[in-house]
Amino acid sequence: MSRVGKKLIPTSNGVTVNVSGQDISVKGPKGSLPFRVPDDIKIVQTAEGLTFEQRHDNPRTRAMWGMVRAIVANNVKGVTEGFEKNLELVGVGYRAALKGKDLELSLGYSHPVIYKAPVGITFASAKPTEINISGPDKQVVGQVAAEIRSFRPPEPYKGKGVRRAGEHVRRKEGKKK
Repeated sequence: MSRVGKKLIPTSNGVTVNVSGQDISVKGPKGSLPFRVPDDIKIVQTAEGLTFEQRHDNPRTRAMWGMVRAIVANNVKGVTEGFEKNLELVGVGYRAALKGKDLELSLGYSHPVIYKAPVGITFASAKPTEINISGPDKQVVGQVAAEIRSFRPPEPYKGKGVRRAGEHVRRKEGKKK
């Protein structure tokens, strides 16, 4: 049995949850996030918060139960606190600059790489070698960070590239004379 699926999702002040059929819409100070719950899962809304129940007892439903609860809990957290990912640029001449809402990256190519910000995502750059990605949707924030990292992933010989903040890059030795 899922231990995650059993837990209550408390709805704090400032968060409104609208349930219509299998659709859940969570609204808060940072925005609104919709989600469609699979038909195998039943939504139970109480004064304390939300819980989910299984309509059937089969492996697929048990797998979806905990996942649905985790996604809705992340939506509630996202519209109140938000999520953020930090990236570091390591390499000579590697830097990031904001152009309006978009991000312009100099990553050693002959041209700058321009990344357009998806809806709800904001970029911040305190230093030219650091990027802060923030937004209410955890999945979108992580996807944007992964796409930016894919432009120039860290290479194992010198460690140059775009890496997550605090990521350890395993280095190789190189040629011997």
